[in-house]
Amino acid sequence: MHQGRVVFGAIEEVVFGHPAASAILAQMDRVRSNRAFLMVSGTLNRQTDEIAKIQAALGSRCAGVFDAMPAHTPREAVIAAANAARDAKADLIVTVGGGSITDGAKAVQLCLANDIDDVDGIERIRVHKGVAPEMNAPLVRQISVPTTIAGGEFSSIAGVTDRSTHVKQMLSHPLVVPRATILDPAITVHTPEWLFLSTGIRAVDHCVEAICSRETHPYADAQSVKGLAMLADALPRVKANPADLDARMDAQLGTWLSMGALSAGVPMGASHGIGYVLGAAFDVPHGYTSCIMLPAVMRWNATANAERQQIVAAAMGFPGQNAADVLDAFIRSLGMPRSLTEVRVSPEHFDAIAKQAMRTPWVPRNPRRIDGPAQVREILLLAA
Repeated sequence: MHQGRVVFGAIEEVVFGHPAASAILAQMDRVRSNRAFLMVSGTLNRQTDEIAKIQAALGSRCAGVFDAMPAHTPREAVIAAANAARDAKADLIVTVGGGSITDGAKAVQLCLANDIDDVDGIERIRVHKGVAPEMNAPLVRQISVPTTIAGGEFSSIAGVTDRSTHVKQMLSHPLVVPRATILDPAITVHTPEWLFLSTGIRAVDHCVEAICSRETHPYADAQSVKGLAMLADALPRVKANPADLDARMDAQLGTWLSMGALSAGVPMGASHGIGYVLGAAFDVPHGYTSCIMLPAVMRWNATANAERQQIVAAAMGFPGQNAADVLDAFIRSLGMPRSLTEVRVSPEHFDAIAKQAMRTPWVPRNPRRIDGPAQVREILLLAA
């Protein structure tokens, strides 16, 4: 008999297929916002007219723009954005960009609500040993226009990197998930191909690790299996024709579905856990961490969840085949990296990576039990 608990979070709307500028304005009207603070991609702001179009649509209701959030969401940039949003008297944060910007805005919401204005203050709101501390709930909420497809806009978790230790730390609160997400495929055409496709594999990773989890359930499966099928179909179409907005829309919808299991309480596994470490300690883009680690984790896990892995292969259009082989071939077909060597992570680092991965929230929830760093090292060797 299934047992579990699904918590429906604080997402109010998902708008898809409408132009970003008009959709943002409509959302501001809906939530009665008059001072939107834009946290946006620096590249999008400086090299395209997309942000200017949004600013023009908002007019005097645009309270400010921040476009300096680096990859992996460092604490310093979070504080800079929070202080700018506070000075702008923002009543809403609107993000236009990738996952680091989305996560940054989640952290900014908590900084504003808890009067945090310096880097050390983030220590008061970060998750410790899997538990979020008591804190004030965000009053200034977020609307997200993602330009990548890792799916963080559907999560109430943010990763923020402490550069002094090179460790990515988690922040969590039910109200940091964006109130609304706007999926506009047209704005993603500016995203570099490697970034769009690799974050698509991050979404594939969400689906696969959810399907293969010992803690999954039918509600989560329904979204993960459909999401995986959509991503497996859409990503090669985007690769073949970057101007195919229907393919981009399908990839965005598949990403939305990929987050359903996680928000319904199904944990991720070792691919995500190791990925946290590779991102924070070695600056490997998160999409790339999934490209490299997911097939290796599947091979290592196969003795524990072979039946669930067959669901993965079937959803990707290859029933009866080895799921790790299917994923390996799929990722290679998109031109993505497939080894740690390709991202300049060598075996001399494996012991340190393995020790740190054991401290992430996901490695202990891997479907094949991981008792210590030696087993994480076995997975790393499969990905070397």
